[in-house]
Amino acid sequence: MSLQATTWQTVGPYFKIGLEYLDTFDLAPAGAAGERCAVEGAVLDGEGSPVPDAVIEIWQADSNGEYSGTAGAEVHSQPSAFTGFGRIPTDDDGKFRFTTIRPGPMPGPRGVMQAPHLAVRLMMRGLLKGLVTRMYFPTETVASDPILQLVPEQRRGTLIAAVDRSREATLLWNIQLQGERETVFFDC
Repeated sequence: MSLQATTWQTVGPYFKIGLEYLDTFDLAPAGAAGERCAVEGAVLDGEGSPVPDAVIEIWQADSNGEYSGTAGAEVHSQPSAFTGFGRIPTDDDGKFRFTTIRPGPMPGPRGVMQAPHLAVRLMMRGLLKGLVTRMYFPTETVASDPILQLVPEQRRGTLIAAVDRSREATLLWNIQLQGERETVFFDC
């Protein structure tokens, strides 16, 4: 008897079947403290073609840099409905869009402060397990982030969102699965 995964036991492509009720396009409820912004982009394969059936999961801290359910998080004025979690599917063109609040800086390894970021998990057909990455907000503190410092300098830009100059409070960030602009993924 073998319990090893076979080629047909990959993640997906079942995300639309029975899971749509989990989709979250607005991570922060009305009244959540912090600066609202939209994040949009696309999931692209190694050839730059869109991936139409991927799902992105987001986990983030609140505007005070605290994660929902951690000690001290409930002391602040965040509505109890703010969890910092969202699940966003890509559309037929591989695009995604969600709104959230900018998280605050949070403590990282050895107490060193981390720059505001989103923890991101990508699931799609053809993967045996999800891919894990981060999306950093373009701030002055991003250069000193201890995790980003572990990434080769020429690849750091794949983790930092860009400001859309034509639309206020909109950030642009693509997830590239392979190739020259491949997004940095972390082993977890």
